[in-house]
Amino acid sequence: MRRLPLFLAVAALWGGFSAQAEVSEEEFNELKAKYAALAEKVDGKRDTSWAERIGISGDFRYRYENIDEQGKDERNRSRIRARTAIKAALPNDIEVGLGLATGSKDPVSANVTIGGGGSSKEINLDLAYASWTGLSNTVLSGGKFKNPFIRPGGNGLLWDGDWRPEGLSVGWDNGSFFGTALGTWLDGDSEGGSEFAWGVQGGFKTDLGHATVMVGAGYFEIGVEGEQTVYGEPDDFFGNRGTCTDPVTPAGCTYDYNYEEVEVFAEVVTRLAGQAVRFFADYVQNQDADDHDTGWAVGVKLGKVKDTGKWEAGYLYQDLEADAVFGLLADSDFGGGGSDNKGHRMYIGYGLNKMAALQATYFINEANIAAGNPHDYDRFMLDIQFKYK
Repeated sequence: MRRLPLFLAVAALWGGFSAQAEVSEEEFNELKAKYAALAEKVDGKRDTSWAERIGISGDFRYRYENIDEQGKDERNRSRIRARTAIKAALPNDIEVGLGLATGSKDPVSANVTIGGGGSSKEINLDLAYASWTGLSNTVLSGGKFKNPFIRPGGNGLLWDGDWRPEGLSVGWDNGSFFGTALGTWLDGDSEGGSEFAWGVQGGFKTDLGHATVMVGAGYFEIGVEGEQTVYGEPDDFFGNRGTCTDPVTPAGCTYDYNYEEVEVFAEVVTRLAGQAVRFFADYVQNQDADDHDTGWAVGVKLGKVKDTGKWEAGYLYQDLEADAVFGLLADSDFGGGGSDNKGHRMYIGYGLNKMAALQATYFINEANIAAGNPHDYDRFMLDIQFKYK
């Protein structure tokens, strides 16, 4: 449509020139060249503008995994995870995103075990959101999006890194102080119970010159006492305690407690011997449970895998009692997933280039402590991961 006025102008000029019989072929060719250059410039601007508004990113990970759980046969398996997302910047400070990922309906894992004779693997909706940044230092999001809460050191004491809440969130961060509020549906259909969870988190960050310090706190409420499980088998509470009217079938299984979680955390980032070092601690207590209500984690990370030949290593110790947090959303790898576990996690990573890395992770855990069946749980994972954007 933008070419029409130009075309009409050229036609009018040509008509006028023809009527006067004064235009030369050379002048006409020059006019055509100018029109072609202008049209190309307009098209190029349109294409560039569109490309700048669209962003594509994703990653692929191949994992070999060995699980040695006391009382069970040793398990070896290969797994893959593939994720891709597209986001578009719209007028008026709006961003819309859509992401797909491998996996099942598991809310805290996008891994899929390979095999089955080369059978096709599931692809699921991982992200679907709109966000608005029209207010200073503020972002408002709705839909299915990445967890907006800070996880110090990337630990999974309260939240697994793959969890994507579904609801509404608002975050504010001016570089020194920050705050986030989230409302999310664990079951958004009233026929299924409409379990709703909400939480707030806030804190401050400061630069001391030789180190950066972050301190924060949060409160999260998940009201599931007397409610059925929202994912998995009827009696699968992911480490939490529940009661079944018929434990054999099982049937009539409900949670024993609500999860009114109070969290405090801290993180210090500095440099030692020329290497970036991150120390972190996280503590949580459920105000509703009578006992087995506390969890904590401490850890350190050294270096950063960000280019060829760069190393990264880390260590974490975690003690997460059965009803300290809502187990479904906690780390899906530590102790086999969920709560009611304690132990160590250590890893080392090596950068192959800016977009590829190797990582080896080892868990030495004890699980099912409050459940009355404490046993060792060891897990080794070897990953190669590629990312693009």
